[in-house]
Amino acid sequence: MNEEEIISEVRDGAMWITLNRPEAMNSLTPRVLAGISRALDQAQNTDGVRAVVLTGNGRAFCAGADLKYVQSQVGDTDNGTRHFLSEVLALMNRVESFPMPVIAAINGLALAGGLELVLCCDLVIAARSAKLGDAHANYGLLPGGGGSVRLPRKIGPSRAKYLLYTGEFLPAEELLAAGLVNKVVEDAELLSATGELVATLARKSPLGLRRMKALVDDGLAQPIESALRLELLASEVHAHSADMKEGLAAFNEKRAPVFTGR
Repeated sequence: MNEEEIISEVRDGAMWITLNRPEAMNSLTPRVLAGISRALDQAQNTDGVRAVVLTGNGRAFCAGADLKYVQSQVGDTDNGTRHFLSEVLALMNRVESFPMPVIAAINGLALAGGLELVLCCDLVIAARSAKLGDAHANYGLLPGGGGSVRLPRKIGPSRAKYLLYTGEFLPAEELLAAGLVNKVVEDAELLSATGELVATLARKSPLGLRRMKALVDDGLAQPIESALRLELLASEVHAHSADMKEGLAAFNEKRAPVFTGR
């Protein structure tokens, strides 16, 4: 992995992935996308990792695609742009479907592709000074990482169109009320608050969390009747898991459960 641009560290039950291009506001290039993907591989293959944290170094979480790189790909044909956007979308889809909780710890600006990355995370904690926005319209661009699809599903079409059309950056506190952000903390408390959330998740059944994530995401994509049937079937299967048996035993024995993910 290119350690200068992506820093990955296993700490306290989570894979912490830090975008480390502060001079470029942690903007996305093919190398950055590949680095994040490799860190996700590492998370899946490391025992004891129960969650992933995405954050940034400097004054931005991620300002989206590196526009200097994008400009270099715009020529007589759109093959370069199409290839890059395909890589972006593939990474976004992987984050969204990752088989463990993914937390965005927003340390600063989350714009365009950075906002699209936030939309793919399960939980979002933001520093009070953080701002989020789409920003594509400011440069005559269109979303290419799922922003026009995921944003209205997350905060409703009216709010989404406002962000998409105006390119305005909104304070994290305002998007807390919209449901895009789960929690806003003082800047100095961002990492500690994220660590507390990781610790909470690490005490849960990793199998249970993985199945809950799949049920929520799959349920949103189908009629409620089908989603309810899927939940019932999943619950019947889950009843045979070691983690559910351990949870019930711990309840009866008045102790903390020790989950194994099986």
